[in-house]
Amino acid sequence: MNLRHIEIFHAVYVNGSVSAAARALNVSQPSVSKMLRHAETLLGFQLFQRTNGGLVPTHDAHTLFNEVSEIQDRVHALREAARNLRRGVDGILRVSALPSIALDAIPTAVSRFLQSHADVKFDLQTVHHDDLLRKLYERETDIAVAYQVPPAAPIANRWLGEGELVVLYREEDMPDAPPSIELERLRGRKFISLAASGPIGQLFTQELQRLEIELDEVVWARTFYIASALVRQGVGMTVVDSFTAQSALGPGLSMRPLKPRVAFDIHAMFLINRPPGALANDFLKTLAQVLDAP
Repeated sequence: MNLRHIEIFHAVYVNGSVSAAARALNVSQPSVSKMLRHAETLLGFQLFQRTNGGLVPTHDAHTLFNEVSEIQDRVHALREAARNLRRGVDGILRVSALPSIALDAIPTAVSRFLQSHADVKFDLQTVHHDDLLRKLYERETDIAVAYQVPPAAPIANRWLGEGELVVLYREEDMPDAPPSIELERLRGRKFISLAASGPIGQLFTQELQRLEIELDEVVWARTFYIASALVRQGVGMTVVDSFTAQSALGPGLSMRPLKPRVAFDIHAMFLINRPPGALANDFLKTLAQVLDAP
């Protein structure tokens, strides 16, 4: 099978009929039927059962689809990369960052950077850890700023600074809070858990396990911002990264670092064959200064 056979098979499998596949690919039905029959001839087995209700994938087709999906994803990534490369313009910095960093640190760094680089333009977006590699591979971004470098990934990284875990709480719920808080102090209090929220959630879970502490988890939040909003509404307290907590502070809310301190690194990540240029390096220096500021 060549790539055209794969594209036709994938379209028919996903759309359920030749006519729907033809519409999705913007080609004629006869050409789809012809390529599908040719693919079956080359493979030596039938891919679909023809019924009055349309086409039903065979068992072999189900097995083949798992492999074909990966190929289609990579072809799509290649096309997106080519499209983004064509749109590339000098003087544009394309930076993605975790929402916690993008909300305050990135805007602060951009504002400071533009004071001395007025002609530079930025293309900014948020990125989650699970989507970081795809955005780099497809050239949707040149630099991704996040906490954890994906293991064994063919990317390079640069250390920018560090953050720490903090307790975010309503002052009325803990009026006698010390300068730093031991997790033991949170026992018996209503707690908003972020255990399933990526590397930071994993880091906090590991610290709880190390100390053999179980908290009264009343809500499991998938994002730090939901957790912060729940704290603001009096649902409970939470432990988030210092950047999220700082941006969430308002009347009646406070944050305290953990005792002992639990820190994490912040990295700028980029493709090995597309390292940052001089302009991007200057911006990363500015971002590092912002992250290091008290």
